[in-house]
Amino acid sequence: MFFLKQRELQTLREYSVVKSNDLIQRSRYQLSTVEQKIVLYLISKIKPDDEDFKLYDFQIKQFCEVCGIDETSGKNYSDLKITIKNLADKSVWVTLADGRETLVRWVERPDIDKKSGIIQIKLDDLMKPYLLELQEHFTRYNLYFILAMKSKYSLRLYEILKSYENMGKCEFDIENLKKKLFAEQYKTTQHFNDKVIGIAVREINDYGDIDVKYELIRQGRAFKKIKFSIRFKKNIDERVQTFKRIEEKLKGE
Repeated sequence: MFFLKQRELQTLREYSVVKSNDLIQRSRYQLSTVEQKIVLYLISKIKPDDEDFKLYDFQIKQFCEVCGIDETSGKNYSDLKITIKNLADKSVWVTLADGRETLVRWVERPDIDKKSGIIQIKLDDLMKPYLLELQEHFTRYNLYFILAMKSKYSLRLYEILKSYENMGKCEFDIENLKKKLFAEQYKTTQHFNDKVIGIAVREINDYGDIDVKYELIRQGRAFKKIKFSIRFKKNIDERVQTFKRIEEKLKGE
């Protein structure tokens, strides 16, 4: 049975995810929670001096252990293999400087060895401008802070808000934010707030390294905009409590 030692496990969880702000702020995509974690896990493998993407080999059991997924469940194991296959068929819309949108794939076709449970997977070359040799206008965070999140909207909103952390605030048109999060099925602001924003902000505050508050802004009779305030958790006691909640959540999966 494959088990990582606690120190090695924690080291893998503390790897950095680094993305260009263009990819975070100017893209829209629809990935499940696990699909997003697979992509972020791969991105965390990139070294600062890498000039090209590498073919990564890793155990499905290793990924499950890092992300707090119960790999002893046969269903979870099978579902994860299906998820990886589905991810290879998905793309992300990125808005270019001239306003055009282009499709970029996340990964090249993965290979999975059913007997050993080893995956070979590589990020798609079209992702290079957004992930490699970034010198400015990028966002960095530890993989650790997204691992306990359950909602797919929490991970996506966390990244977006993290990219505005230095500004301390950001504001969006509600309909545009729905589009960015692929949450356009929530027609009313109340439904969107209850099913997407409220849950995401709660998870970000519980497990992330930032504290977020938000308010809905009316224009006339209707809510049209949403304003976020963002604060990095510098207080030691606050960070310790966040770490405790993450560890409890990961152990309880």
